[in-house]
Amino acid sequence: MTLLDWLVVLGTTAFIVGWGLWKSRNESSTAEGYLRGGHELRWPTIGLSVMATQASAITFLSVPGQAYEDGLRFVQFYFGLPLAMVIVSAVFVPIYYRLNVYTAYEYLESRFDLKTRLLGASLFLVQRGLAAGITIYAPSIILSAILGWPLEPTIVGMGALVILYTVTGGSKAVSQTQKQQMVVMLGGMAVAAIVIVWRLPEHVSFGRAVDLAGALGRMNAVSFDFDFQDRYNFWSGITGGLFLSLSYFGTDQSQVGRYLTGRSISESRLGLLFNGVLKIPMQFLILFVGLLVFVFYQFTAPPLLFNQPLRARVQATAQADEFARIEEQWVKVQADKRAEADRYLAAHESGDSAAETSARERLVAVSGVADKLRTEAKAVVARALPGVETKDSDYIFISFVKDWMPSGLVGLLITVILAAAMSSIASELTALGATTTVDFYRRVVRRDASDRQVLIASKLFTVFWGLVAVAFASFASLLDNLIQAVNILGSLFYGTVLGIFLVAFFFKAVRGNAVFLAALISQGTVLALFAFTGISYLWFNVIGCVLVVVVGLAIQAVTFQSARTSPSV
Repeated sequence: MTLLDWLVVLGTTAFIVGWGLWKSRNESSTAEGYLRGGHELRWPTIGLSVMATQASAITFLSVPGQAYEDGLRFVQFYFGLPLAMVIVSAVFVPIYYRLNVYTAYEYLESRFDLKTRLLGASLFLVQRGLAAGITIYAPSIILSAILGWPLEPTIVGMGALVILYTVTGGSKAVSQTQKQQMVVMLGGMAVAAIVIVWRLPEHVSFGRAVDLAGALGRMNAVSFDFDFQDRYNFWSGITGGLFLSLSYFGTDQSQVGRYLTGRSISESRLGLLFNGVLKIPMQFLILFVGLLVFVFYQFTAPPLLFNQPLRARVQATAQADEFARIEEQWVKVQADKRAEADRYLAAHESGDSAAETSARERLVAVSGVADKLRTEAKAVVARALPGVETKDSDYIFISFVKDWMPSGLVGLLITVILAAAMSSIASELTALGATTTVDFYRRVVRRDASDRQVLIASKLFTVFWGLVAVAFASFASLLDNLIQAVNILGSLFYGTVLGIFLVAFFFKAVRGNAVFLAALISQGTVLALFAFTGISYLWFNVIGCVLVVVVGLAIQAVTFQSARTSPSV
């Protein structure tokens, strides 16, 4: 990076963090202020904070790469979110405000019993604690790739900075900072889209770029094909996505903690609805940036491997010559691909449908050859470096930024990704610390703890979970696409937790023992299905939730019937 890039990164980051700490300077001296920010936030801040919590650095690293390889169909993942925001606003928010809870899991004890509360909190801690490790790993990739630092020390350094920032500021600092971070994120991605279009050849307009992406099967935003093993289609998005969003926004403390800082129920509801309106357009924008990168590389040769450090390692092995031969073929295929892309656009403009169909077939064929070469190259890497992760989609966008963005904008986009990392990780660590403190320390360990003891415990538990996240981040390189890894991890647990809450809200006859056993059965079943079947992960949200409700009702009915038929003594 140039000096200008560094000035943009350091100046923007310092301003955002300083602003958040200044706005919250009087709120982190008490447990109430530290955990809930004093109930003072208005709906725009809540809405942007909710969006920023979900839009982690993984979003800006993985989603463009997802679009590059798979098109726009990932946007269907969010189709159930707007409806979920309406349901959470109507059902969840009023209950949390009426009970004046710090965490969502406090409600479970008032409705069922202590063990159910602790089970819900435990499932959250496991899932979110592991996910926090992935969100620390993602921005560490950037610093490692851009600056050439070793990945492991970069992970530790990133984790230490986020832990320090989170422990110092508390909940209100996180929310205030996220408002500025969200503006930077959206602005940065919009600028990226404009610059990519500007970088395209003169004869390739925006409309032609879209036509070319469609010809290569990337304009696949909506699919109505029903397939349980297809991760992204309309049906999985509107059902599995709905249940996942209900779980995430209604029961995940990293989100519940964001809208419980509102000054009223109305402010919290408006903030959630604001997120429901803007989330799909925001996600579409990020996917579309990846799509534009894909089109750009139809006319400019991309690297055979976007993970350049991995390429350098292969060149030092016995497979170096084999890899070099594939690179030679790659250069020729890229020249052929550009020629076929130009021929397709010319045929499309001519209006000759037969010529357009023929040109498209040739373009698809040469693109298939390029894909085959990338597969062969990855196989060579796997032989040269056994056990290494060869999937490089998470490196696509950052590689493009490093190689093709002008000075200053590189710094801006690095700031976008770092801002996303800070906002999401801070929310997660704050929620993990709050849940451990409120649901375990203050409820089980020290019920008579003073306000100062609760405050200190919150900060210590935040540090603890930060260290756990850093430790798990060391294993994140073994995962596939990071955005999918986070969503898969959430789907394994969210359905069970949502089922517990839905039973609590709508099935008043079901008691604590029944829902507790149902939750254990549901969680075991979901984990078994994940391990032994090919069911798409979004459906686990539906399966887990439905199992808790159905099994809970069945256990309660059997228990009630047994009690009625038992002989009296």
